[in-house]
Amino acid sequence: MCIFCDIAAGKIPSHKLYEDDTVIAFFDVNPTSYGHCLVVPKEHTDSFLDCPPQLRDHVFEVAQQLANKLEERLHCDGINVLSNIHEAAGQSVHHFHVHLIPRYVNDDHVTLAFGEIPPVDFDELEKKMK
Repeated sequence: MCIFCDIAAGKIPSHKLYEDDTVIAFFDVNPTSYGHCLVVPKEHTDSFLDCPPQLRDHVFEVAQQLANKLEERLHCDGINVLSNIHEAAGQSVHHFHVHLIPRYVNDDHVTLAFGEIPPVDFDELEKKMK
């Protein structure tokens, strides 16, 4: 069983923010910012890509509610909402989850860097995607 399944089953303690029949949300034990939390479906699914639509939608409904609560209660200046898919994108636990990462203008230790790639042939890219 995976660590998030064990947390959802109550086998591993967590600092819960939210729980219902299908979703649990808890603070990340290795936070990148103050208030960093995870929203996790209780049903095991490897990633966003294979999560059933109804469950995926509920995870994001809960994430939205909690993001609003984080902003209101922690007075953060912004929030990153993210789900990593596969190791190349940073997924380390193979159980779909959404990170809510509060951001603070004057005290922020989170780094997201976006670079540029060489010019893209968008006609070729469109053909690949059709």
